[in-house]
Amino acid sequence: MSFDHLRRRQFIMLLGGAVVAWPLAARAQRPLMPIIGLLSSSSADESIHDMRALRAGLNESGFIEGQNMAIEYRWAHGEYDRLPVLAADLINRKVAVIVTIGGEPSALAAKNVTNKIPIVFVIIGDPISIGLTDSLKRPAGNLTGMSLIASELEAKRLELLRELVPNSTMIAVLVNPDYPDIDFQLGSIEAAASGIGQKINVLHARTQRDLDTVFTTIVQQQFGPLLVAADPLFSRLRDQIVALAARYKVPAIYPLREFVAAGGVISYGASIAGAYRGAGVYAGKILKGAKAADLPVQLPTTFELVINPKAAKALGFEVSPMLLARADEVIE
Repeated sequence: MSFDHLRRRQFIMLLGGAVVAWPLAARAQRPLMPIIGLLSSSSADESIHDMRALRAGLNESGFIEGQNMAIEYRWAHGEYDRLPVLAADLINRKVAVIVTIGGEPSALAAKNVTNKIPIVFVIIGDPISIGLTDSLKRPAGNLTGMSLIASELEAKRLELLRELVPNSTMIAVLVNPDYPDIDFQLGSIEAAASGIGQKINVLHARTQRDLDTVFTTIVQQQFGPLLVAADPLFSRLRDQIVALAARYKVPAIYPLREFVAAGGVISYGASIAGAYRGAGVYAGKILKGAKAADLPVQLPTTFELVINPKAAKALGFEVSPMLLARADEVIE
């Protein structure tokens, strides 16, 4: 074999090796799919509608799960003491952004484990008063998100409950004493009650087991109708709360439409689906390079009064035509 022929064979072998190696190197340099960490105080089954809205917001920003981004899910199933560990686990996964759902406990747990990874929250109350941020327009640090400001609407809900059940001697108020913004929430309710001369009796529920005791007390003490305060725990347990109200024939007003869709009588509040969609949009913007500090905390601009006349009739009373006429949605 001539020297020139040998050199040609070596060149061809080297070229062939390069052709094989080039796709491998290209694949190795291909950017990895960004990962969103989802931290929730509730469960996947309880968050189906919330996740649908969140994914819609991500899609609006150009991100589709499994195609150009992935989601790592961490569910606490109502065990709030697990949230710090779950949040730390997401940090170890090196997620690009954390989205917290299920209210304030998830957001606070994420905040306490990182001041670097961007966090997009969906909460019920005021993010400033509970220490998530010091500004709505220019949130300092790594947190931003959506607030339903539901605590500020308790006074309006009290007025609507009085209109639903006129001449109520006593109104029961269900609160969770562990809710981070409980002082503001109770202050708002008590001030509203005092302003219209309405007596209220505040009842506490920290766990699912407390709810049976609450409704038994309402009936035994003849407290009349019930105002269910805004709280992530109550949102998670809405089916049970609505079922107990029906069993004990207690007219109740709720903070979110989802309670009425589950069979409750009346609700007044912001659209939770809109908040989760907005969180998805924000998460998408951050994946594209936006900073959390440049995304103002969003507050609701519209509120919905939702009424279920059939549920009221099952409890033995009719909703007045004037109140029905003001409803944004009537569920039959």
